[in-house]
Amino acid sequence: MNEPEGLRFRRLNRPQIITDELQEPQYKGTSTYSGKVFRVTLLTLAGFLLLPLLVVILILESPIHPELLSLSEPPLLVGCYEPNLKLREAQRLFEDQIVGPESIANIGDVLYTGTADGKILKLDGRKSHVVATLGKPPCGTRDEELTCGRPLGIRIGPNGTLFVADAYLGLFEVNPVTGEATNLVSTGQVVAGRKLSFVNDLDVTQDGRKVYFTDSSSRWQRRDYLLLIMEATADGRVLEYDTETKEVTVLMEGLRFPNGIQLLPGEESVLVAETTMARIRRVHVSGLNKGGMDTFVDNLPGFPDNVRRSSTGGYWVVMSAVRPNPGFSMLDFLAQRPWIKKFIFKIFSQDVLMKFVPRYSLVVEFHDGGVCTRSLHDPHGLVAAYVSEAHEYDGHLYLGSFRSPYVAKLDLSKV
Repeated sequence: MNEPEGLRFRRLNRPQIITDELQEPQYKGTSTYSGKVFRVTLLTLAGFLLLPLLVVILILESPIHPELLSLSEPPLLVGCYEPNLKLREAQRLFEDQIVGPESIANIGDVLYTGTADGKILKLDGRKSHVVATLGKPPCGTRDEELTCGRPLGIRIGPNGTLFVADAYLGLFEVNPVTGEATNLVSTGQVVAGRKLSFVNDLDVTQDGRKVYFTDSSSRWQRRDYLLLIMEATADGRVLEYDTETKEVTVLMEGLRFPNGIQLLPGEESVLVAETTMARIRRVHVSGLNKGGMDTFVDNLPGFPDNVRRSSTGGYWVVMSAVRPNPGFSMLDFLAQRPWIKKFIFKIFSQDVLMKFVPRYSLVVEFHDGGVCTRSLHDPHGLVAAYVSEAHEYDGHLYLGSFRSPYVAKLDLSKV
């Protein structure tokens, strides 16, 4: 082999170095084509899945027809509203023996409450006894509430009987000794052209002549309370029942979810928690101002439930859902976006949505002029959850709940 032939041989057999630069031109076209095919396939599949869902959402009618609602910016949780852990000092009573003791009243050391199974219970020491059953079993499901009944507000009358507001069955007077229950006003009764649909709370004058009560809505029932809040229906009323004439009279209407009610000293006015609006109204029920209404306290840090007197001359207001500031309040956000609320309720049930409502228990004491004097908190509701009422007796607060399986008892001397 001469020199030129040797050079040609070495050139022909020179090893090749494989690099990314050599591969890229070779496969670039194939890779780009495969990526496009994958994206088109994915988008087509997504379209096939989402299109029927969108069609169903557009066709389905929302169960609510919400109104545009304007709420003030929530108050800052500072000063009197400063968060604390005081409610976590409470102890649970009758845990897992009762469910949903919404409201509490006492005769001496004996407590009385109504529970989710339609019963009126006597809580004496560590024992509970059934005083009366207002509805008929079975109980326990959403549909069964209609016939089982759901006792809410409870008060003691001047002659020692219990006055009870049942959301589905109406107003009752119950003898705590014999258990005899007398139906005073039936839910479903037409008053001033509209049916009573959601009897909620009540209070009784000292002479027992008048019973003032709230009917939270003539459109929605208690089992649909979240729909009532979200729709912001202004069809709630405050009514008067005369125990002598048996007449029922409308005192105020056009309220958005009137809830707890409490007579003021002098008994010419009542405080009414207007839950959806996060405020407490004062309705004049007798005297020169009868038929009038003003605001006791506006722009609360949460959505109020029951209102009860405190031993210092003030009023305990309970809130189980707060409007955090600083923070994000879902209900405030949705208030001005009714179209989002309609969309949400087309897809999700109340039970599902309730899981997204943060648990936060708040009890606030107010005095004349709506002045906050102290607040008791349980962030996340770890000890006292889903609170509905704060009933004060003998230096303690007894906390009712619309769904928890216990009564919580707080020693006020420790907080």
